[in-house]
Amino acid sequence: MTDRPAKVTKATKETKATGRRTRTWARLSPLLRLLILTQLAFNLGFFAVLPFLAEHLGTAIGLAGWMVGLVLGLRTFSQQGLFVVGGALADRYGVRPVVLAGCVLRIAGFVWLGYAAQSWAVIGAVLLIGFAAALFSPAVESEVARQAVLWEEAGGGSRTSVLALFTVAGQAGAFVGPLLGAMLLEVDFRAVCLAGAGVFVLVLAGHFRLLPQHIPGRVRMRARGGLRSLTRNGRFLALCCAYGAYLLAYNQLYLILPEEVERTSGSQAPLAWLFALSSLLVVTTQLPVTRWAAHRLDLRRSMRAGLLLIAGGFLVVAATRPAGWSGTGGLLPAAGFVVLLTLGQMLVAPAARAWVPDLAAEGRLGLYTGAMSSVSGLIVLIGSSATGFLLDTGLPPAVPWLVLATIPAASVALLPRRG
Repeated sequence: MTDRPAKVTKATKETKATGRRTRTWARLSPLLRLLILTQLAFNLGFFAVLPFLAEHLGTAIGLAGWMVGLVLGLRTFSQQGLFVVGGALADRYGVRPVVLAGCVLRIAGFVWLGYAAQSWAVIGAVLLIGFAAALFSPAVESEVARQAVLWEEAGGGSRTSVLALFTVAGQAGAFVGPLLGAMLLEVDFRAVCLAGAGVFVLVLAGHFRLLPQHIPGRVRMRARGGLRSLTRNGRFLALCCAYGAYLLAYNQLYLILPEEVERTSGSQAPLAWLFALSSLLVVTTQLPVTRWAAHRLDLRRSMRAGLLLIAGGFLVVAATRPAGWSGTGGLLPAAGFVVLLTLGQMLVAPAARAWVPDLAAEGRLGLYTGAMSSVSGLIVLIGSSATGFLLDTGLPPAVPWLVLATIPAASVALLPRRG
């Protein structure tokens, strides 16, 4: 008799918790909903183009492997590396003008890339595409993180649940984008680029109408003074380096994975389906994984588990690469790599974003959000060029995969202790 009321109480609490989770989207503010849907649209336009860029550079433009790696690294660095600029501008001028300016530049960059025929023109277009994201992405991400903290403090639930929704929205766009790009690639690469530009035209129009001129509670900060405290924040810089190792591994979806798919199947067609697999996993399992991690792991342990899963993905291909499998069976290691990389991403990305507000200086969340991407972008620039060089050197086929496996595994030691 004494146990029965306790069981009823526990069941009631679990029922209420489940109801709260299912109503998370409905309880979000209109601003948070807009920002989350913004991420979906950003990735829809972006991933319609990016998965097919390496093949276009190597075949249509005729660039060498190291040059393709350098161009992809420059794209990432001009985006991730300059996030610190976009974040500082968002702190200084607000979210709206920075987002609108970034959309205009992204439209121009995609149109330019569609018509670029020389290596210098491709590099210019890629840099413009990256810088556009360096404007709008940190503005959106920092405001989502700020709103998530406010939502948590108001009793709405864990901030990671909001950031997980943000990740799901981005992956939903990443799921549809490659499928759209694969269909348009039957016409030509220019059609893919123009379609990506068209998506951002719609984003620009929607945000011009819906994004508030001033967001309540967001105080505009003076430009000076933020970088000095940031460079002295050792715990934050350690987090940046660990996140950079994850981002370098994630960018191998666009460099080393296409090479493996081309080798095993003789075409790039399966690449779209592997991207779809990654996005579908995030869309369907990100929220359950986030809830599971929130109950069992703190932010540091969540990132550690994610980085080790990512390292395991590279080891799967490294272990099977010497066998030289081809055809449908040869794609299984690549699929295993994608699955483990995606599971690791689902643990690392929300935890890293949720950690930044705890380490950022007051009023500098945009700067710190951008700085994390800038440091990781520099790591990707160096790492992508080195990976392209490894692919061109004629080393045993498993060596690049083994080298890449060591990077996320070693970065676990960089994670700061929770304080």
